[in-house]
Amino acid sequence: MSDSHTTSHPGPLAGMRVLELAQIMAGPTCGMMLADMGADVIKVEKLPGGDDSRGYREPRINGVSAPFMILNRNKRGIALNLKHPKGRDILLRMVKDADVLTENYRRGTLEKLGLGYDTLKEVNPGLIYCSVSGYGRNGPYGDKGGFDLIAQGFSGLMSVTGEPGRPPAKTGNSVADINAGILAVTGILAAYVHKQRTGQGQVVDTSLMEAALQQTYWHAAIYFATGQSAGPTGSAHLLAAPYQAFQASDGWINIGGANQANWERIADVLGHPEWRSDPRFKDNDGRMANLHTLTEAMGAVLRTRTRDEWIAAFDAAGVPVGPVHSIGEALTHPQTLARDMVVEVDHPKAGKTRALGCPIHFSETPTRVDRHAPMLGEHSRDLLKEYGYSDAEIDGFVADGVIEEAHTG
Repeated sequence: MSDSHTTSHPGPLAGMRVLELAQIMAGPTCGMMLADMGADVIKVEKLPGGDDSRGYREPRINGVSAPFMILNRNKRGIALNLKHPKGRDILLRMVKDADVLTENYRRGTLEKLGLGYDTLKEVNPGLIYCSVSGYGRNGPYGDKGGFDLIAQGFSGLMSVTGEPGRPPAKTGNSVADINAGILAVTGILAAYVHKQRTGQGQVVDTSLMEAALQQTYWHAAIYFATGQSAGPTGSAHLLAAPYQAFQASDGWINIGGANQANWERIADVLGHPEWRSDPRFKDNDGRMANLHTLTEAMGAVLRTRTRDEWIAAFDAAGVPVGPVHSIGEALTHPQTLARDMVVEVDHPKAGKTRALGCPIHFSETPTRVDRHAPMLGEHSRDLLKEYGYSDAEIDGFVADGVIEEAHTG
């Protein structure tokens, strides 16, 4: 693994420069994906302390936060005190030749520092300014902060997650944070195309709330059509059956009977071809109306054989089926590894670590992971030299608390 920023990256975004002022998860997800695709992402961390996820105590690898490392690989890092006038001046110099700046501060925070979009636009009219906030930059909640849990509750996701009759549950993953990062990537790339045509930058604005709401397409369709809010259905689908998790003798499998042909194959594999003409089960409306009876009948059969035996039988019949994996099983599966979704990264303090690979694949401009997550201030001096500062000036910044340099010894 090379750690030289001068190494040519083959990705489709090679040549794009991004200043990442965002922290924790949503913004860093965006920056990581852009970096994987070739952008030069410079993580501008606040002082003191840097990105708050550096402080997540467990799990750590040789004292380094594993959550921070997994979201910040492929980036260079500078630790900069933006509350200091000299820190503000440094960022303004960096903005001059940046294509993108990402941030997730509350509305008005950067404006108070003299670093709002209107100011930055004067320095660089072509700047794409991407804001990832809790609720968006306007509306009655525009000033409120946001967290993944709060967004999942606000959007209704928690009301449809989990088993019926149980308390509201969030999804096991940070779906609002992660999807907000992906939406930010999408918006940035669209704005970048516009910039390539016109030279003009613009504000890209998305939020955790909208990222969570976007996950409710089927539920929104039901509400708009009926005025009724759906509740939780466990692993079952809202609109089709059987489409859910079932217990085999030694584990769980998902069976996808999302259309009539698959249902008829499922009935045959389970040894009950008569179910195909049973008035309760013969069409999707009947199966949905009698879902409990259907799942009980199927479950009684499925519990008689192992997970692998059923998967083999359904695969042979062409029925969509798959195991319900643990995270460890998913990350070590041959298909996961064949798709390069687990990569190894060398870190100067943590040593050899593993991370998730990039889920987007290109035939001509491949993605690449070739840099560890930066130590706090690891590239401060090198970056400032790139922007024309002398060693004496940089020493002065260190002495004045404007920047911090990493101690890698």
